[in-house]
Amino acid sequence: MKVMKAVLFREHGGPEKLRYEELPVPKIGPQDVLVRVKACALNHLDLWVRQGSPAYAVPLPHVGGSDVSGTVEQTGAQVEGIAVGTQVFVSPGISCWNCEFCLAGRDNMCRTYNLLGAGRHGGYAEYVNVPFRNVLPIPENVTVEQAAAFPLVSVTASHMLFGLAELQTGETVLVMGAGSGVGMMAVQLAKLAGARVITTVGSDDKIPKAVILGADAVINHSKEKVSERVKLLTEGRGVDVVVEHIGPEVWDSCLESLSKGGRLITCGATTGGDVTLNLRSLYSRQLTVKGSYMGTRAELVKAAELMGQKRLVAVIDRTFPLQEARAAQELMASRKFFGKIVLVC
Repeated sequence: MKVMKAVLFREHGGPEKLRYEELPVPKIGPQDVLVRVKACALNHLDLWVRQGSPAYAVPLPHVGGSDVSGTVEQTGAQVEGIAVGTQVFVSPGISCWNCEFCLAGRDNMCRTYNLLGAGRHGGYAEYVNVPFRNVLPIPENVTVEQAAAFPLVSVTASHMLFGLAELQTGETVLVMGAGSGVGMMAVQLAKLAGARVITTVGSDDKIPKAVILGADAVINHSKEKVSERVKLLTEGRGVDVVVEHIGPEVWDSCLESLSKGGRLITCGATTGGDVTLNLRSLYSRQLTVKGSYMGTRAELVKAAELMGQKRLVAVIDRTFPLQEARAAQELMASRKFFGKIVLVC
């Protein structure tokens, strides 16, 4: 039996539950691909799954990690068009490709939709087994680390801005948390679309980094009230779109920052799941609030094209060897980073 090194947890809890151990190399089915992992980027999802979120019930032991790049090691008997040795990145959303949503190009609405590293073993390992439809060639001029750092966050940000908010050229967007993965991508994508971009950071050292990404104005939320600064920057009008993934800690400020007819799109709940909503304010200001989860394969392919053209950049704060996954997750929990944290094998 061939074995591999992997980082796993055998019970839910804090980062101390992570273990660097040996596991059998996954066996592939006829429509699967075995990928030799070269890089795996962290997401907050990894922490939630490890902690034991009810939304992600996983059998134990479990290997996390949704964002993977590497080399095709083996292909199933029914796989065509994918050669062993090809450098690939993995689309983290796993769909059936048979239901009415998948056939309509809305694969993130699939009835059986799940995520690599949440619905099945992920990339905190030397090898990962995925359906062949989930591997895509790494674009030219993109490193394996960058290829792992962009898929989940870019497809999420793209779906929020364009699939749901229907962002238009000339509109003003508020992106919460430019230093996060989704924030990093949303700032760039909104700017590429011709929007005016306002974003937030938690410390002054992150301001120039957000400006380099394309932000027109950066608010340090630890020093200023975001909604008040937004009103100053927009001459009292507010913004057309808010991209939010933090939850209760910023919810009221996000709603207050919207203009009449504004759209708030949320994709996360880093600070909790319960918020309040004033219905009178909602309908009288004609606001729209939408929940967003991942994005479509078409949106991911477009993001990959932009990465290959160097028009979209995956900022990597730091890399860690696989065996130091605990330290990597502790850094993510501290929020003292900008961009993506990546494990390398």
